Amino acid sequence: MKSKIDINPRHLGALVVFITIFLDQLSKWWVVNLIMVPPKIIQVTSFFDLVLVYNRGVSFGIFNNSPDWVGVVLICFAILISIGLAFWIWHADGKLLSCALALVVGGAVGNVLDRIQFGAVVDFLDFHVWGWHWPAFNVADSAITIGVVMLILDSLKPKSKTL
Repeated sequence: MKSKIDINPRHLGALVVFITIFLDQLSKWWVVNLIMVPPKIIQVTSFFDLVLVYNRGVSFGIFNNSPDWVGVVLICFAILISIGLAFWIWHADGKLLSCALALVVGGAVGNVLDRIQFGAVVDFLDFHVWGWHWPAFNVADSAITIGVVMLILDSLKPKSKTL
């Protein structure tokens, strides 16, 4: 006799938030404290390197050379957005929506923790192909991106009509 574990969307969302934060912070600790001592470029493949970049700005290094108060604004903004998304998770009726929101929240919180600890976000995944170079990123950034894609997919699902 098989038992099916059924978890409600809000509990699933909370679990995904905590797993995302844990994996993000663990990976950054590993890179900063073990792999990049001293800092270097580690070529993993012909198109992927491990690097150590401290990004004080936002995506693609925008605002990277801004005054220190910009970092405080970014922290506050990320916290406010995360609180709003957490309320949305609490009221989510589907697991896909809950997981999508949780990935965004977990990624945002992971990057906020970096800003508090280092004054910048730790990025270390560096992809480059045929002369094109993508800015370095991390697990939190990946979670946010995957979460946004899942949000788009969830919005494309047909909604049931109830009267």
